Amino acid sequence: MQTQFELLEAETLKLTADERARLAEHLIASLDEDTEIEEAWAIEAERRIADIESGSVRLIPVAEAIAQARAALK
Repeated sequence: MQTQFELLEAETLKLTADERARLAEHLIASLDEDTEIEEAWAIEAERRIADIESGSVRLIPVAEAIAQARAALK
């Protein structure tokens, strides 16, 4: 007699590669869930988007950002 895990594994392996990848991502995310941290990051992302949309921050190209970072490290 198969265990519940073995049955689930067999059914999961019938999924397409993309479906298995999505399922794996969801399962891994469920192990690392910390709603407080996720909520804080969501709030921060919304704040940053609002800053960009309002024009209160200036976006710079990635090449310029890397150059600035390298210069600061010298």
